[in-house]
Amino acid sequence: MTMKAPVVLSIGEVLWDLLPGGPQLGGAPANFVVHAHALGAEGLLISRVGDDELGRDAFRRLSERGVDLTGVGVDASLPTGRVTVEVAADGQPRFTIQEQVAWDAIVAGPDVLASAARADVVCFGSLAQRDARSRAAVRACLGAVRPGTLRVFDINLRAPFYSADVVEASLGMADVLKLNETELPVLAGWFGLRGGPEEQLETLAQRFGLKVVAWTLGAAGSRLYRDGRWTAEPGRTVPVVDAVGAGDSYTAALVLGLLRGWPTERILKAATDIAAFVCTRAGATPELDSGLLPEA
Repeated sequence: MTMKAPVVLSIGEVLWDLLPGGPQLGGAPANFVVHAHALGAEGLLISRVGDDELGRDAFRRLSERGVDLTGVGVDASLPTGRVTVEVAADGQPRFTIQEQVAWDAIVAGPDVLASAARADVVCFGSLAQRDARSRAAVRACLGAVRPGTLRVFDINLRAPFYSADVVEASLGMADVLKLNETELPVLAGWFGLRGGPEEQLETLAQRFGLKVVAWTLGAAGSRLYRDGRWTAEPGRTVPVVDAVGAGDSYTAALVLGLLRGWPTERILKAATDIAAFVCTRAGATPELDSGLLPEA
């Protein structure tokens, strides 16, 4: 008997990463939902693009990857988002993010809220909440989901577009938090977290009622806090082309593993293998090798 594909909803930015090797479609929510679809989910995206060539190309590319775009609006006055990306010697990206773009004005109309009510999981971040318009849309969608829908906050801090108030409110609406090693010190300062990193994250989980915390450490791997215990997974040694989108693919694998009730060790192995593979390819959403697509 074939299991019904889980419905994974992603809210936030669609943009073009202007990489040294040429433009690549990106935006963490778009990257995440493309990978979630590749891993067996029905992927729904809520965002906004401009009425321009980049917006039309984004629609075409995402549609080709199987993403449901009924929640992506077209803005007549704001352009499709763009980000200049510089890649350091270690493959880590540095971003310069354009302001006043279409994804700053996401609209959560009746059709969008109906999509949110279908979701088994909803994933959101902090960047799309830099503007009050999109912030209101994110919160409206979170308010429209069914009880029991898994709410995932992939924090994705991008200076200077974040604030303690937005992050605190988002943590209060989340079941799962995903963050990296550079983001934890920011949260520790904001929320007065004490002790070592694991103790800080346990305090955060208790304070906000988080069920799962995923803490990624780049080449050093990651750690997952679930059911009151920590599980660690080492990184993979791979030839890095760029790390753009690796974290988004990790989040997609994490989400699908949680929905399928996998053991923590299996989730971490799959997520780490997939993120490492993405690092070996240019751009955020390369086609995944078939061997990386785990069975349900």
